[in-house]
Amino acid sequence: MESGIPCTNPKLDLLDVFLPLLETCNVLFTHWYRQQHSCSGKLRSNKFTVKRIMTFITRYTPNPGEEALLKHVDGAGKVDGSIVVALPIDSWSGPDNSFSGGGLTFWDGKGPTGRPEEIHYDTRSGDVAFIDRAVWHQANPISKGVSRKILKCNLFISI
Repeated sequence: MESGIPCTNPKLDLLDVFLPLLETCNVLFTHWYRQQHSCSGKLRSNKFTVKRIMTFITRYTPNPGEEALLKHVDGAGKVDGSIVVALPIDSWSGPDNSFSGGGLTFWDGKGPTGRPEEIHYDTRSGDVAFIDRAVWHQANPISKGVSRKILKCNLFISI
């Protein structure tokens, strides 16, 4: 376990399949991060690298404990941001490839009541969500079918 980060033995054949997507995630995250933080003073240089510290694909079912990844912050402050990619649905979802529910919810900024704004997104295949450091979010519960459509990369910026 490197720096307290849990790890598993990766499925190398799956890694080979996803490597082009993971490399694209690094490029997209670098571009997005530079846009978001160029004025904050954190980026002392235009030269920085992105390191994926955790990447996983989730499977959601309507069974208790498998229906969602409820409200959380990634990496307890040890990541600079994350990317969530909605993967295409295929035979994992059952004969009709359907499921109900899902999507993402974020709590960010302040709403009219002064509480964090609750923002819901109904994700579709190919959608990408960039999550900045310490933003509360969740993968919303599904109520029918099986979804294995979320690829999540937690990233660390090395300057």
